Amino acid sequence: MPATLMRRLRLGALLCAAALLSGCAAVTVSAISPADYLQQRRGDILTTGKLSASASEVLRIIGSDIAACEANTGSCRADLARSELLSDEQRLATLSELWLESALAEEKQGGHASAELLAAWLESARYAYAYLFYTTRTPGQRAFEERQTQIRDYYNYAVQKAVGNLFRHRGEYRPDGHVIRVAGWQIDSELSALRLPDDGTLPEELLPATSLSFSGLRNVYRRDGFGADLVAVMPKPAQAADAAFQETRFPVVTALIRFDGNSLQEVLATQQLLLMLVDPTRSESTRMAGQELPVAANFTAGYGLWLARSGFGVQALRTLFGRADGISRPQVHLMQPYDPDKRTIVMLHGLASSPEAWINVANELMGDEQLRRRYQIWQVYYPSNAPLAANNAAIRKALDATVAHFDPSAKAAASNDLVLIGHSMGGVLARLMVSDASNTLLDAITEEYNLKGKKAEKVRAGLTPYLNFTAMPQVNRAIFIAAPHRGTAFANHKVARWIANLVTLPITMLEQLSDAAGSLAQLDTGSSEPLRIPNSIDNLSDKDPFVRLVADLPISPKVRYHSIMGNDTPELPLAESSDGVVPYASAHLDGALSEKVIPSWHSVQESPQAILEIRRILRLPDSLP
Repeated sequence: MPATLMRRLRLGALLCAAALLSGCAAVTVSAISPADYLQQRRGDILTTGKLSASASEVLRIIGSDIAACEANTGSCRADLARSELLSDEQRLATLSELWLESALAEEKQGGHASAELLAAWLESARYAYAYLFYTTRTPGQRAFEERQTQIRDYYNYAVQKAVGNLFRHRGEYRPDGHVIRVAGWQIDSELSALRLPDDGTLPEELLPATSLSFSGLRNVYRRDGFGADLVAVMPKPAQAADAAFQETRFPVVTALIRFDGNSLQEVLATQQLLLMLVDPTRSESTRMAGQELPVAANFTAGYGLWLARSGFGVQALRTLFGRADGISRPQVHLMQPYDPDKRTIVMLHGLASSPEAWINVANELMGDEQLRRRYQIWQVYYPSNAPLAANNAAIRKALDATVAHFDPSAKAAASNDLVLIGHSMGGVLARLMVSDASNTLLDAITEEYNLKGKKAEKVRAGLTPYLNFTAMPQVNRAIFIAAPHRGTAFANHKVARWIANLVTLPITMLEQLSDAAGSLAQLDTGSSEPLRIPNSIDNLSDKDPFVRLVADLPISPKVRYHSIMGNDTPELPLAESSDGVVPYASAHLDGALSEKVIPSWHSVQESPQAILEIRRILRLPDSLP
């Protein structure tokens, strides 16, 4: 064979060998989408049901992989704990995720003892806790790392599950004094943030806020942070229907677990922990392992659950028509546990309505961090079939009783500088509560019916509780929304009059108004029929004597007030416009610090523009004139 050919064959063989060898060791590159990239970076046992890329990496470092580890989890966890090839962060983060994987698998199978499952949740929380607070770097130094966010989520989720387990199986776990001993753990608790009844009654349910989804609410307001956000469902209080107020039965709480120990070794060795419940509406942060941490919270969950379980819609209509299961007295509903250091917003709904009228208004206000720090919300649920004068007196009485219960000395911020927000008929009531009638209305009746002597005294005595009133001294701000201060011709329409004839007052309410009814019966109207107690629709008419009398009562100079109204007739000049129910001329008040007219029908309070205006007003400093 010629030498040239031999050289060529040898060169070709060398090139083929080089190509084969380089092909075995080649690294290829391909593009991935942003979605795939984020899933690779952020996917983990909670979001995808598979161990994270970070955990897989750690397992490969110790010569294992996901399949081998899942086949023998106990041995895998032991190898991780012993390995000197890993940093503390790698080891603890992976152990927390592996324990979480085991707990999720056990829960899915449903055949394991509750104590064993509880122990798995606690181990996951323990390793997450150790990673967050007892490794070389602080949480602040890892603030932008996705792995730390994952580990925080492991802690929060494991705490949520552990607390749920303790609550559901509390009958199985026998306490030793105030300490529970279960699965080798000694669990102490700090529950002062949960306002328990004096008899120590526990919640009926303890629901993770993450498991609740609401329709009808525009937004769900949360605060990212440390701990598991929960909703406690408290039992209905005895004789709730007769009480002047009700604290929320659905307080939001945040659960945290603190493991004993002041070093990594102590935390990993301890079998003692403290379970804490924090009220996130009062505590924005908590001290944990020497760090000040933001407290996780869901500010919408408790409110949404209250509305969903209230049955207000049906009850409000039953009340209007005097049916059974309606209400006959106002009730003040506290939207969060009473806080003496926050000013109080009092909301008053309109005719045939209930606190449901404020669904998104209250939620948006509680979702505003600045307003949440400054205010708490009380919603007044009152019988909207009752006459304005009766509701004015009864609501004042209910508010006074609520303040007296929580703050007998009336010195707290919650008892002073109240803000009234009223929609429609609730706006008229709010105006009465800041107006000064003194003897104006009684004198007008005395003069109108030419009352003299003992008859005048008797009539005035019966009507005084309802017609002789002054502005509530606790109120310094009011917002009137679509309020028919001078009545509305809408109440005179045939349909409105037909409904008015169906509106009846229950016997219990008639008994409350017996003195007033007796006084009205003595008035000489020149007719064969005596005057009767008007119902709420009567009072909303622009021809109603009471509404016409109170329209010009002076508002307390202490009160700064604002008006919001809808305009559903854009083709008309403003002075002649209406929201479809209430004319602008009736809703307008001279002396208002501001007036906002919004393109809307009568239910203007739920419009985003109205809510923004309410938020603006509530943010105003008290130093305004």
